[in-house]
Amino acid sequence: MKREPGPNNPSSAPRKTAAALGALALVMLAASFASVPLYRLFCAATGYGGATRTAESAPPTRGLRLISVRFDANVAPGLDWRFTPETAEVRVRPGETVTVFFKAENLSSHASSGLARFNVTPDQAGAWFDKISCFCFTQQKLGPHESAEWPVVFFLDPKLEQDESMASIEAITLSYTFFAPPKAADSGAAEISPGPPGKS
Repeated sequence: MKREPGPNNPSSAPRKTAAALGALALVMLAASFASVPLYRLFCAATGYGGATRTAESAPPTRGLRLISVRFDANVAPGLDWRFTPETAEVRVRPGETVTVFFKAENLSSHASSGLARFNVTPDQAGAWFDKISCFCFTQQKLGPHESAEWPVVFFLDPKLEQDESMASIEAITLSYTFFAPPKAADSGAAEISPGPPGKS
């Protein structure tokens, strides 16, 4: 009489082990696909790694410190644009709403699109840097030799004055780099958004 595999039958153990390993592999694969967007959401919510946050408006309170905010603009290889800040540096109090402009120019003879990536240094300042409006929220498109001015509206959270890691920070740099988007997305470039999608 043939004996069926059971809990006390050693022949069932390899099958259970293989099934468990297969399930673990599937979980790890799913996690790898989810890790990048989850990491981006984490950075946007916390300011980790120099990522900034978004807000609807500045708080009613103002801080006491004066902090320099510097602006840096770059264009990655593959995008024939010129991109510069119209103001190199501003001095602001936390809680004060500030608007600065960046100028972009398409140097080529054909329309092209760009997508801006950004970060703030030092890294810990990202948690206190809030954007109300920014051209970096959407893909931008410029016609042949067209130029445009795009605003960034931001404030520094007054709570940064309670952060010990910010006590010695006197200057913050907001840096942008424009990249050429994937070709598939280039034809459907969105116009500039009037504001962020909402508070992170």
